[in-house]
Amino acid sequence: MILTNAVAESIARGEITVVFRRWKIPRVSAGHRFHSVAGIMIIDEIQETDATSITTADAEHAGFTTTADVLASLRGDPAHPVFRIQLSWGGADPRIALAATTEVAADERAGITRALDRLDARSSHGPWTREVLRLIRQHPGMRAAEIARILDRDKNAVKIDIRKLKNLGLTRSLTTGYEISDRGHVYLALA
Repeated sequence: MILTNAVAESIARGEITVVFRRWKIPRVSAGHRFHSVAGIMIIDEIQETDATSITTADAEHAGFTTTADVLASLRGDPAHPVFRIQLSWGGADPRIALAATTEVAADERAGITRALDRLDARSSHGPWTREVLRLIRQHPGMRAAEIARILDRDKNAVKIDIRKLKNLGLTRSLTTGYEISDRGHVYLALA
């Protein structure tokens, strides 16, 4: 689920507890967790609702002043149902602390190597992890589109792959592009 930075930060501060979406079918389920710029978000509840039943209190919980503002914010086909999604902040993104790690023990290094080897082995386009890490190390701030062009791959597939490296604490997202994290630098120096 995509949230604007402002909404994600408001959820983290407890100022917003509800969002509304107009979807053909529900795209999230209760209990689902996802990453945002403000940390981990948790879907507490999702229910289909009639747009005319959205109250002023609902609007305020969603960060709006009026129900008309909520309705005006809804995107998508007006024939599709509206979903009321209650969510909460689940804490800081653990990948941030992991990426800041400057000590990588031998067993951790071996675990990272095994994880990279598994990603390479499962890939439909062959080994990619070390090449992507090399490109990001040599060109901090390089965008996924440029990495994809160099590797002759689809940009969205490259973004997904870089996210896998981020999940291992090896890369960080910048405002534009990516960089090797502290943990990534330590790993690459020892690998």
